[in-house]
Amino acid sequence: MTDVVGVGNALLDIVVHTTQEFPAAHGFVHGTATMVDEKTSDDLYARVGAATEVSGGSAANTVVGLASFGASAGYIGRVADDQLGEVFVHDLRASGVRFDVAPADDGASSGRCIVMVTPDAQRTMCTYLGASAELAPVDIDEQMITESRILYLEGYLWDEPPAKEAMRRAISVAQDHGVRVAFTLSDPFCVERHRSEFLVLVEESVDVLFANEHEIIALYEVADFEQAVAAVRGHCDTAALTRSALGSVVLDDSEIVTVAPAHVGEVVDTTGAGDQYAAGFLYGLLRGADASECGRLGSIAAAEVITHLGARPALSLAELVRR
Repeated sequence: MTDVVGVGNALLDIVVHTTQEFPAAHGFVHGTATMVDEKTSDDLYARVGAATEVSGGSAANTVVGLASFGASAGYIGRVADDQLGEVFVHDLRASGVRFDVAPADDGASSGRCIVMVTPDAQRTMCTYLGASAELAPVDIDEQMITESRILYLEGYLWDEPPAKEAMRRAISVAQDHGVRVAFTLSDPFCVERHRSEFLVLVEESVDVLFANEHEIIALYEVADFEQAVAAVRGHCDTAALTRSALGSVVLDDSEIVTVAPAHVGEVVDTTGAGDQYAAGFLYGLLRGADASECGRLGSIAAAEVITHLGARPALSLAELVRR
């Protein structure tokens, strides 16, 4: 059995510090993710200077976090048979995550995400999906899903038709075998692009929903967070909604719990905070923890990842919780 199987965009993160003005000067909206073609990605890469390159992708970051907690995790994604793809696969397996999808020997090159970290610790992402967007239903390892406890999906995959169908296939397999489905909305712009479909997905297929404050407000087209909380209640078993320095709110049919943020030193890079919050929260669910404890574990993981560059833990999350 595998505790959690993630399905998502297999991307190499290229993390670079920039000035506050750099993202806007190159046509990007501060603090958001923009999808670009390969040429635009290459042109920006040539301008950013020295960078740190680590394997990334939202769902991949989450399953790595789960492995750091001590859970068994698997991942389904698509990379090309190239250098970036090799780095991605090596990093994932070295983190203790099972990854069995063979690299593609045709089609687009491996995807990458240039993460521009500004002095306010916000990240602006320029993403070329590449091979990851060519994930198709044939890539879905049905046995891995049926032998898992939770299937975890990222909203970013919904942007490309083949990947969307792969997600639908994965959800169908999970539901047929009693596997819980967890889903993250990923980004406010992603929600804007797919709101009507996401609303149906949350209502009909999602057991555990992850979203930040801006994403959940965008999903229900309401004026503030409190209205969004009221709107989502009852549409899925559990919703875990993050609010940066305000912590998070976890709700289900019976209760609404406010969870304080974990103590943080200097905030260096907020990349991956939501991904690691999901890792901690899902680890709590696997242990049978209540909403408050799940949120606390999520806060601990999120607090660790924002103290350094990159979207994955630099310390053992299991050891951090023990301490």
